[in-house]
Amino acid sequence: MGPHPAVAAIRVAVRRVLHDVLNHHTSHSPAPASPAQQPVAAGPARPAGAPLPPAPADGPPLVLVACSGGADSMALASALAFEAPRLGVRAGGITVDHGLQDGSDVRAAEVVLRMRSLGLDPVDAVAVEVGREGGPEAAARDARYAALDAAAERHGAAAVLLGHTRDDQAETVLLGLARGSGTRSLSGMAAKTGRGGRYRRPFLEVDRQTARKACLIQSLPVWEDPHNSDPLYTRSRLRHEGLPALEKALGKGVVEALARTAQLSRDDADALDSWAADAERTVLDERGTLDATALYALPAAVRRRVLRRAAIAAGAPAGSLFARHIEEVDRLITGWRGQGTVNLPGRVGVRRQGGRLVIRQG
Repeated sequence: MGPHPAVAAIRVAVRRVLHDVLNHHTSHSPAPASPAQQPVAAGPARPAGAPLPPAPADGPPLVLVACSGGADSMALASALAFEAPRLGVRAGGITVDHGLQDGSDVRAAEVVLRMRSLGLDPVDAVAVEVGREGGPEAAARDARYAALDAAAERHGAAAVLLGHTRDDQAETVLLGLARGSGTRSLSGMAAKTGRGGRYRRPFLEVDRQTARKACLIQSLPVWEDPHNSDPLYTRSRLRHEGLPALEKALGKGVVEALARTAQLSRDDADALDSWAADAERTVLDERGTLDATALYALPAAVRRRVLRRAAIAAGAPAGSLFARHIEEVDRLITGWRGQGTVNLPGRVGVRRQGGRLVIRQG
């Protein structure tokens, strides 16, 4: 008799990602050196005709799971612990202590013990200091990813698995919609992000209830983060008030529809970004200025992407560059009436001069 459907679902999702990690690892592993290429260690001369020592084999890749102790990440940790040894992959884990609640260090130590009991190794708990820039949620996220990046580098991990579910994806799409963001924001979270595709999200097609049920079936203890139900946080209000209201008004299936919208938006955004990258080469000169007439001829969606790329290249922080900023710059092209410099985050200024846009920092 096979595993419970919920357990089977999370394992299949993780297995797919591990296969992809293995394929990437194999394709990028150095080929074994031929006998003529084998390095010979300094020391006593090798007797004539004696075989060279074998080259050290390239070890299996290490995959870490980022685990908070909540149901989603505990389900992910259990699936990784089950699938990794069957595929010849090393599996470890990391938990990040944000220090935002009393006893958070004790809970982090408990999560470490839980991950070790699953057979994960290495396992780390990392304490971080959360700043204030961008609000509490953004600051905590920045500190967490910095810690995960450092852990991945320290252990030489090929990938870090994150427990974001289809429900998290739906919430992300709605947050982007509420902010009036563009197609890229509406595309939600990608299955693979970070340097070299380090971060993987196996559960983007798995709903939150399935992850919780998998923990229950396997008798996995989970921790309920009080921040997840605190109305102080926008995502918490959306989760407990906004989405239920939408489902009551529109019927079941809202989460699935929003997740599908994310994928469709991502496909569109990828195509437009590729178009913008090509178009940028036709409007940009060697001095880094942009031809206003050539920009005007581009479709608005492509033109604004070119402007955003140029602003970021000049030093504007991508995370602080919003649609309203790009719209102001765009008016230097589409509604030119002699207006002055447009100031962007990062002390970047944009002005129109002699039929060209000049984008400079400082």
